[in-house]
Amino acid sequence: MDWYSRHVLSWRISNTLEVHFCVEALEEALSNYTPPVIFNTDQGAQFTANAFTDCLKASGVQISMDGRGRCHDNIFIERLWRSLKYELIYLKAFEDGQHLTQEVKQWFRWYNQVRPHQGLDYQTPNQVYCDNLKKRSE
Repeated sequence: MDWYSRHVLSWRISNTLEVHFCVEALEEALSNYTPPVIFNTDQGAQFTANAFTDCLKASGVQISMDGRGRCHDNIFIERLWRSLKYELIYLKAFEDGQHLTQEVKQWFRWYNQVRPHQGLDYQTPNQVYCDNLKKRSE
């Protein structure tokens, strides 16, 4: 997630805490968007793994990790997952993992492109992200 705009750049679903699905999401975001100056995450095993940190370092991205018990440092991500759970996951029964993935994909599309955010002056994350890109290129 781009913190400035709340635009979700990439995501994956997994029922494990293995690093490979996180690296896939990271590589997708880095290949489709301008790499960030700083990447912030918590100290989960998947984010401290060499495969994950090496991917960031290879892209010239500085790594910032929250201190233990510092959930407020990553509040945008925590809020994103809470919204996904309460607005989709807890409301539907999913036939299988493929159905879940399809529904989550649609939800993220709606979240980025349709849902206005109060903290963004009722703009969508996509509007703010694109506007910020235009300003930076001028």
